[in-house]
Amino acid sequence: MLKRLFWPDEYVKSVKDIDFKKIHHDGFRGLIFDIDNTIAVYDGFKIENDIMDLFVDLEKMGFKICFVSNSLRNRVGYFENRFNIKSFSMALKPLPFGIASGINYLNLPKDKIMMIGDQILTDVLGARLKNICVILVEPIKKRVEFFARIKRRIEIKILNKYLKNKFGRN
Repeated sequence: MLKRLFWPDEYVKSVKDIDFKKIHHDGFRGLIFDIDNTIAVYDGFKIENDIMDLFVDLEKMGFKICFVSNSLRNRVGYFENRFNIKSFSMALKPLPFGIASGINYLNLPKDKIMMIGDQILTDVLGARLKNICVILVEPIKKRVEFFARIKRRIEIKILNKYLKNKFGRN
């Protein structure tokens, strides 16, 4: 049960380390991205040029893309406008509403959609509850808020079990 709900299909350092050509070759056509700490720091609006270039390349490859974020509309709207990509804010992940909106927007079968995010307890769990594949990336920036630190401790324990199972790491 732990594996099914909390383990990603893949774990990488950054969205830049994802092999999107392989994902496309494997039949995926829709990508749902988290924003905060996945493509930009959670407390800023700076977007790295290579991230902007990545999204241009993804669209050229034929991927349909949307953002699903727990952040407020004004923050998410900034990224929507910058990337010209549809977004869904205040998604309440891991509850299925926001991710369901992304799935409906992409208008593809679930087995053709991949979620990409930095948190196990929101992105991975939310994707699993909607039965879509998910790639977990390391957070861009460590959070310092009390609740975030507690949540990350839980996520680190889950991630360590995942890595030990997948790679035999301790």
